[in-house]
Amino acid sequence: MNNRSFARRAAAASLAAALAFALLLSIKPDPAWTQQRPTLYWGSTGQDVRDVQWRLRSWGYYQGPIDGYYGAETYRAVVYFQQRNGLTPDGVVGPATWAALGLARGAAQAYSGSTPTARDGSLDLLARVVAAEATGEPFAGQVAVAAVILNRVRHPQFPNTLSGVIYQPHAFESVSNGLIWRRTPSAEAYRAAEQALNGWDPSWGALYFWNPSKPVSPWVWTRQIIVRIGNHVFAR
Repeated sequence: MNNRSFARRAAAASLAAALAFALLLSIKPDPAWTQQRPTLYWGSTGQDVRDVQWRLRSWGYYQGPIDGYYGAETYRAVVYFQQRNGLTPDGVVGPATWAALGLARGAAQAYSGSTPTARDGSLDLLARVVAAEATGEPFAGQVAVAAVILNRVRHPQFPNTLSGVIYQPHAFESVSNGLIWRRTPSAEAYRAAEQALNGWDPSWGALYFWNPSKPVSPWVWTRQIIVRIGNHVFAR
């Protein structure tokens, strides 16, 4: 290779690195996770009400429209959910109810009430991947990692079972190097896996996640980035 060709390739590599770095700087954490949820009650309106309605309907507590209006049907569904989950059945969606719904923003939630869960085997396997791939990440980021795996199960381009996705060759570094069996999942990792199995998806449908500070395939930067949570970016 002559000096001119080498210089052109070096310049192209530098430009690609600069563009990737600029893209990373432009990714902002989803503001949904930097603000506390408001308290909701009869008469409240807006996107937060829609989030509650969507979650309650997906879990079978609510059959009404996702219209963003906190009316009689939403109130009855909230009260029913609170009764079933050991909360004060006052029909007010405050911090404890937000946490029980898996929709609270910010730090990890301490809520440990009963919510629908999958079988223990699936929960344990998913929690192991969360522990291996996302230990030290914000709680929403841990849930998002688990959600990516579940999103792949539902996507036609990936295996249609949880174990199939997790054990797909070269899909997860922690599986390839055996870390998932060397790192014991914490209680927080289990809660994150459980919330993902219950339907919470902070990744907003992502199929990929990676840490931009670590070496990754250039191909992954061609994916549509949706959100950054902690040290990970999530993309479709």
